[in-house]
Amino acid sequence: MKKLISAAIGSVLWLGLTATGVTSQENRTYFALGPARAVYATPASSARIAFLVIHRTADFTTHIACQELPKRGFAALCMSTRFTNNEFQVDWDRVALDVKAGVEFLRKQAGIEKVILFGHSGGGPTTSFFQAVAENGLAFCQDPKKILPCRDDLAGLPKADALVLADAHPGVPVILLRSLNGSVIDETPGRFDPALDPYNPANGYSPAGSSSYSEDFQKRYFAAQSARMNALIESARSRLKAIREARGPYPDNDLFAIPHGGNPGAGPGGASQLHSLDTSIALRKTREPQKLLRNDGSIVREIVTSVSPPELETKDSTMRFNTGTKILSLQSFLGTQAVRSSNSLDGIDHCSSNNSTVCAVRSIRVPLLIAGMGGYLFIRDSEEEYENAASVDKDLIFIEGATHGFTPCVTCASTPNAYGNSLRNFFDYVKKWVDDRKF
Repeated sequence: MKKLISAAIGSVLWLGLTATGVTSQENRTYFALGPARAVYATPASSARIAFLVIHRTADFTTHIACQELPKRGFAALCMSTRFTNNEFQVDWDRVALDVKAGVEFLRKQAGIEKVILFGHSGGGPTTSFFQAVAENGLAFCQDPKKILPCRDDLAGLPKADALVLADAHPGVPVILLRSLNGSVIDETPGRFDPALDPYNPANGYSPAGSSSYSEDFQKRYFAAQSARMNALIESARSRLKAIREARGPYPDNDLFAIPHGGNPGAGPGGASQLHSLDTSIALRKTREPQKLLRNDGSIVREIVTSVSPPELETKDSTMRFNTGTKILSLQSFLGTQAVRSSNSLDGIDHCSSNNSTVCAVRSIRVPLLIAGMGGYLFIRDSEEEYENAASVDKDLIFIEGATHGFTPCVTCASTPNAYGNSLRNFFDYVKKWVDDRKF
């Protein structure tokens, strides 16, 4: 602990407003946590419960949870992993070791009795994978069906006491799968099948934002995306095997480029996701009535539909090589971005990947809160995570008009402040959920 504290590079006192408008003081300490970096934010009064907030490649040391959670009496450790802004070199097992360091840190803090993992966006598969291995051991991540099984040093991970999934990816590979341009022929840049081109008006595309794809086109396109991903997996596995056989006992790697594979800066993982273009596609709404937290604080139960408008900027970002190509390594692709499937809509073999929120929650037993943001595109995905969750104590809530970052979606409604309470409503609900369980 002394070594950890001596590694701190600074601490500040943060002033902010609580949800009720009362000024609070929160201490923040910045430090290295092994190869990762962290910010530990604590409320002015002592905290019994601490959240760990982490992604895979995003810098979560600046995450808004490190402001909002301490306002509500919780401590929060917000981290960036050793692979921040470095998708090319991501080694999925090492990310789990960074989570481990965070959990161990929090367990040592004075007064902290419970640790809750907070999985926002790509932090969903990160935290759920960690918890699934912690609860079930290596059998979970070394299952023979995994495209790239984990290594033995993930044995004995410390369990967290609960898990919050906030607009969590169903799995990074699922995002890539649904972002792949299904019309690409033979992985050749700029070569497309017109009959599968999602930006061909003859197939239902409209640059004005009213795209409408026929059921037949959707079926063929979702199947084409899966066929492309499955072929990429076999190619990468074959190349990695050949490299390792040629270079003896030293594991090695190589470049793996996916032309027209989706631009991380455009939409939820990239372009070519049909449901980011066509607002009628099933992924935008729940199958069953679910709880919706209204902007006024009331909760109703109904079919929840995303209010997010169509994304009109995706065509240029995916159809051009420079902006639409994903640059990965063989290992980062197979371990973090690959999943087998028969179609990209609902034919996904989630447990073929270790990077899968849907698979992980099937093996997690601790209390689980899943929150979907109503101004974004993970509506059906959040519901599917809930349906697959093995936890007896599980809850699903959608936040009306919230963007992926919890803030109000100003382009989702006719009046600018229609969803103005989304951020406060979400974190207030998290607090209530924790308080109700009397951890």
